[in-house]
Amino acid sequence: MDTSIHTVQTLFCQLGLADDQEQINAFIELHRPLPNNINLSEAYFWSETQAVFLTEAIEQDSDWCELVDKLDCLLRD
Repeated sequence: MDTSIHTVQTLFCQLGLADDQEQINAFIELHRPLPNNINLSEAYFWSETQAVFLTEAIEQDSDWCELVDKLDCLLRD
């Protein structure tokens, strides 16, 4: 059983993205605002693998779902 505490940094790492705060902030600034009519996992900037991970995190209510929701909010602000 995975008992790690997930953070935005570990989510970015899981997605294969740079996970230092400066790079996370830059990613969010570059890709927001994400239009409300586009699901997070359908955004143009994800690879197929990343999109599947984001979709499954929500559908399966996984340990990652809260952070995926948080990322979704950060990209829509």
